[in-house]
Amino acid sequence: MQKIRKLFALGLVLASIACVHGQGRPSSDDKAVPLVIGETFTINSKTLGETRRINVYVPPGYVESVDARLPVLYMPDGGIAEDFLHVAGLVQVSAGNGTMRPFLLVGIENTERRRDMTGLTENQNDKKIAPRVGGSAEFRSFIRRELMPQIKRRYRTTDETAIVGESLAGLFVIETFLLEPDLFDTYIAFDPSLWWNNEKLVNGAGKRLRERPKLKKTLYLASSDEKGIAEVTQRFADILGRNTLFGVSWYYEKMPNEKHSTIYHPAALKAFRTVFKSVAIK
Repeated sequence: MQKIRKLFALGLVLASIACVHGQGRPSSDDKAVPLVIGETFTINSKTLGETRRINVYVPPGYVESVDARLPVLYMPDGGIAEDFLHVAGLVQVSAGNGTMRPFLLVGIENTERRRDMTGLTENQNDKKIAPRVGGSAEFRSFIRRELMPQIKRRYRTTDETAIVGESLAGLFVIETFLLEPDLFDTYIAFDPSLWWNNEKLVNGAGKRLRERPKLKKTLYLASSDEKGIAEVTQRFADILGRNTLFGVSWYYEKMPNEKHSTIYHPAALKAFRTVFKSVAIK
C-alpha cells in the first residue's frame, strides 16, 4: 500500500507536468480533445433485464504497479451526469494529499433510480413517486452476482469493499446494512430517506441488530437540516446507541448548516477522512 501511495504522488506530479507542457501558446488550429478521468463499460444484466453503464475511477499509480491491489468503493447515482465526477474528485484529492487511502471508485449509472433504491412499501404515497418502486433486492442481487465479479475480473482488487449514497441511495445503503450486512465492509449514508414505507426499516432496526451475527463492519451516517430526514436519522442513531453492536464501528455526524441539496460533498469529505483514514508514508 505504501508503494501505491508513492506512485500515486508521482502520478500527480507527472500529470501536473503534462498539463504545464500542454499549455503552451495556443494555436487557432489546436483541436479540442476529450478529458479522460476514468473508464466506462456496460453490463448486460440478466438480473435486472437491462444494460447498465459502469463508470470507474482508477487512481494514479495503479497502472504503473503490476502488484498494486485496491479496495473498492461502490456508489449508486454513479453516472457522469449524477454524482460520479465530484466523488471521483474527492477520492483523487484526498488520496493524493494523504487524508484517505486510495480506492477504486465504481459508479453505477441509474436507469430507474426510484425502483432500484427502494424496498417494498405499503404506503400509497410512496408508490406515487415513480412508475415502479420496490426493486432494491434485485439491485443488490445485480451488485453481488454480476457487478462485483466483473470488477474482480477487470481490476486488481483487495477483498475490502464499501458503498456510499445520499437520499434514496442512502436508504439503499442502510437497508443493505440491515438486511445483507455481509455485502460490504463499510456503509456510508448521507440524509438517508428512512421515511420510506412509514419508517418501517427504522422501526425494525433494533430487533435486526440484536439478532445479527457478529460482523466487523463500519457505518457512517450524516444528516442535514432537512425536515423529516434529520429526525428519523437521529432516531436510527439512537437505536444504534441502545444496542450492543459487536464488531461494528459507527459514526453519526450532524450537519445542521447543510441542506439536503448540499450535504453530499462536505459529508463525503468528512466520511472518507474518518473511515478510510490513511497512514503516513515512511
